[in-house]
Amino acid sequence: MTLVKTKYNRRSFLKVSAASSGGMVLGFSWLASCNPTKNQAITMPKSWFDINAFIKIGENGLITIFSPNPEIGQNIKTSMPMVVAEELDVAWQNVIVEQAALDTDKYERQVAGGSQSIRRGWQGLRMAGATARHMLMEAAAKEWAVSLSSLSTSNGIIKHKDTGKTTTYGDMALMASKLEIPEKIKLKDPKDFKIIGHPTKNVDGEKILSGHPLFGLDFKRAGMLISMIEHAPAFGMKLKSFNKEVIKSMPGIVDVIVVDTKPEKMAWSNVNAFTEIIAIVGQTTWQVMKAKNALIIDWSWETSAENSEDHEYMLNKALKNGDKEIARKDGNPEKVFKKAHKIIERTYSAPFLAHNTMEPMNFFADVSKDKAELIGPIQTPESMRNSIASLLDISKSNISVMLTRMGGGFGRRLYGHFGLEAAAISYKIGHPIKLIYTREDDMTQGVYRPAYKVKYKAGLDENNNLIGLTLKGVGIHGSPVFENRFPAGAVANYSAENANVDSNISTGAWRAPRSNFIAGAEQSFLDEVAEAAGKDPIDFRLELFDRAIKNPIGTDNDYDPKRYAGVLKLVRDKSNWGVKKEGIFRGVSAYFCFNTYVAQILDLEIVNGKHKIKKIWCAIDCGIIINPEGAVNQAEGGIIDGIGHAMYSNLTFDKGSTIQKNFDTYSMIRLHQSPSEIEVFFVDNGIDPTGLGEPTLPPISGALANAIYKANGKRLYKQPFIQQDIKLG
Repeated sequence: MTLVKTKYNRRSFLKVSAASSGGMVLGFSWLASCNPTKNQAITMPKSWFDINAFIKIGENGLITIFSPNPEIGQNIKTSMPMVVAEELDVAWQNVIVEQAALDTDKYERQVAGGSQSIRRGWQGLRMAGATARHMLMEAAAKEWAVSLSSLSTSNGIIKHKDTGKTTTYGDMALMASKLEIPEKIKLKDPKDFKIIGHPTKNVDGEKILSGHPLFGLDFKRAGMLISMIEHAPAFGMKLKSFNKEVIKSMPGIVDVIVVDTKPEKMAWSNVNAFTEIIAIVGQTTWQVMKAKNALIIDWSWETSAENSEDHEYMLNKALKNGDKEIARKDGNPEKVFKKAHKIIERTYSAPFLAHNTMEPMNFFADVSKDKAELIGPIQTPESMRNSIASLLDISKSNISVMLTRMGGGFGRRLYGHFGLEAAAISYKIGHPIKLIYTREDDMTQGVYRPAYKVKYKAGLDENNNLIGLTLKGVGIHGSPVFENRFPAGAVANYSAENANVDSNISTGAWRAPRSNFIAGAEQSFLDEVAEAAGKDPIDFRLELFDRAIKNPIGTDNDYDPKRYAGVLKLVRDKSNWGVKKEGIFRGVSAYFCFNTYVAQILDLEIVNGKHKIKKIWCAIDCGIIINPEGAVNQAEGGIIDGIGHAMYSNLTFDKGSTIQKNFDTYSMIRLHQSPSEIEVFFVDNGIDPTGLGEPTLPPISGALANAIYKANGKRLYKQPFIQQDIKLG
């Protein structure tokens, strides 16, 4: 049991009011019961009592727990309330989960990004539950005139151990809501967890399967209009004129306007190459789509048109002799390379990628001169609100943002320009609107995964020991290199360099930014170096980790080599790595990102001339697992996503425009191309949770590439692998 000060994050415990009557406003289906029943409406409390920002309790003992962070499919709407419920010591079947709106007074970091929701919220969520439990027990102690230490709780029941007297949280809720927040509280010992660590169904699972309205595209409000936009067809173009009067005269069209969505103060989340757009507003989706298709637009060039050939040239030039930043240098790599017995040099590349969320961008906006209501799917609601305030000169306090569930994010919804567009359109026409993107709108709009290249060089001595390693990375925009990650700290002579290429193509975070490429390149290269050294790939990596454990180089290494080696040993043992099987070709990979360690082994076989992924073993060290069911789903999803994009996805340009505009030309992984089996193992070390939404994606491309090499003797240096006649089936 841990004693902590609630002052750590006191604003998370602000009480709003003593009591609120009249039940709960259900609104747009953001409410989810952990155990829904047909008569739930009958059993809803007549009165609710606010205990803190995360919890309110009904007079009948029903508990509402607010999930503060955006839900993008990472199951955060289930796992965050589980943490609160654990410390509150309430029966999970008596819990209702509600998606919280943006509220910077009550919550911190209402962001879905960087796999940090649980890691950053862990302590605060526990304290919210533990504080509420303490206050409920304190209320009972006052009511019964007994000591607090003589009370215990279980499943929402408070019990006095001497008399056997009991009461419910519901009975004590009113009194508890009037008490002062304690200075210190006790947190549970993890060994006493009853909810955390147990498989728990997604609180929205049944509604998702039954098509219940949950997502931004589902949202409707009586009287709202529909809007669609048209942006420039190519990066570098600007609007000159269009057939406005013709469009306005079409059936159901209310207005067609030009909107500028560039805030006075640009934030990182405002990445958008197309800030000037044509917005069509009408009565129905079909009418607006017909009008959009009838647009005749004259565009002009502001900058030169870029092609994929241009990008390749610029990346190669920057990699070879462009301006560079030496991010880290240990020892003297140049000197040891001169006397190295063997030198291995390889260059790896990956293309631009679109996010391609299942749900295209959309947002509802109802904006007047001094007030705005926004409802929709966004990973960064606070940043979007700030940008709307800047764009439309509306006080932030008068802008409300409600969060819907998202049909995918992957970084795409970190950039809230579509919310700005919706707000600007509603403001300009003076009416509530629902903005909807088509798939083509989204795929051609920008905010892509940058195109990358990285060059590795390694030197071995006469005893096949690694004596030097360098890497230089370049991207559009920004380098993929993490200079302080492995093998930094394990090689005495080491350097990492960065270079950058500017472009009018807008890029941004794509699931596991930078790591999504560099992990596969690094792990492919280490396999090739291990082969040159005549060593088993796992043994070779463990030797390096052993160096970093016993004699680390430098002080800025951002990984724990013992934990890193631990997942590699775990996956080695679980997969029986040393046992060879006829017709099975194995690849291994390991990587650290988002504070989490992952190691993977992939078994490949050749069936009818096609590569078939038979099985993947995955070992993960991410601390305490809150919901094993959700955690496994996260791990498996990241692995499949990583395989699919390394194998198939590619975004190319001609005259400033993307060649791929929909799924007929942009390939994604299909079901029959997915692994036949994935087995996931978690390290049970009892430490606080770290990231899980992204860490399993980056290394899998390395394991796949290494297995393919074992199968056909072909090293893969360029993504997507399908361009090198590699087929999965």
